[in-house]
Amino acid sequence: MSGLIEGLPDAVALRCLARVPFYLYPKLELVSRSWRAAIRGSELFKARQEVGSAEELLCVCANDPENLWQMYDPLRDLWITLPVLPSKVRHLAYFGVVSTGGKLYVLGGGSDDVDPLTGDQDGSFATDEVWSYDPIMRRWAQRASMVLPRAMFACCVLKGKIIVAGGFTSCRKSISQAEMYDPEKDVWIPIPDLHRTHNSACSGLVIGGKVHVLHKGLSTVQVLDHIGSGWTVEDYGWLQGPMAVVQGALYVMSHGLIVKQEKEVSKVVISASEFRRRIGFAMTGLRDEIFVIGGVIGPDRFNWDVKPMSDVDILTVGCNRPTWRQAASMTKCRGTIFGCTQLRI
Repeated sequence: MSGLIEGLPDAVALRCLARVPFYLYPKLELVSRSWRAAIRGSELFKARQEVGSAEELLCVCANDPENLWQMYDPLRDLWITLPVLPSKVRHLAYFGVVSTGGKLYVLGGGSDDVDPLTGDQDGSFATDEVWSYDPIMRRWAQRASMVLPRAMFACCVLKGKIIVAGGFTSCRKSISQAEMYDPEKDVWIPIPDLHRTHNSACSGLVIGGKVHVLHKGLSTVQVLDHIGSGWTVEDYGWLQGPMAVVQGALYVMSHGLIVKQEKEVSKVVISASEFRRRIGFAMTGLRDEIFVIGGVIGPDRFNWDVKPMSDVDILTVGCNRPTWRQAASMTKCRGTIFGCTQLRI
């Protein structure tokens, strides 16, 4: 990596390249071999953080096509297609997805593949495999496997470490076990179990620096503050429905409304009645906005057709008058969203 830019030390030149928008990196690699080496080097991610040019992107995986991820650049309203996830599990679903250290992580899950002739589902219900995607190198890598195979589980990042808890094992048995992954050391270690296990899927949110595990249909929340202290059980009376955390605040879509939820207090933000017929979509927060992505419409009693969607609707909540707008639709993915997370690169 010598002589990146004539007349500049390579350290300074690298900081110049770090200021270029991420979506242009494939074109920068064509300039020269030294630029390609710099663009794909581990120092570039650090340089982007140092010069304040890191970008917030969204990563999305849908039912169609199989095991394909796309990345959304909100500043340029642009979708970028990633290489296909090289898992041997067909139609990987029910997995956990997070990002940390500039990489995307896909953990566990099972197959959603159904034989069109017999209607039988693939026998792979839960796996312990873990994949990471490096957007700088533009490639997937298999990481250390989880201690237990699991699907439909809670998955969060706490202080740079990945926490997984609950879910179902490969024999479709609900579990209370939890574990933590260190991305730098590529190791998993067990952590205190959840207080309770329930025969329902669970999800995880980080609010106020604490992990919150929610089980579908239950009002109780299991909270992890510090790894050593274990879990506590709280009943906040939160509304049921798709959730998103925006700038540390929790928002819920419930009964055709977007509601800001603070402990036991609910405040209606805006109507979301247009999503009543839409199921299987992702709802997530990015910067001061809520994104509603993909899903399907139907069937209902008047129309048995199922319409897969690639639409992206955005609600800006960080203003006096929250408003909806549409963004560019996904260019490859459509239908039920299997995974969605933010990525800072």
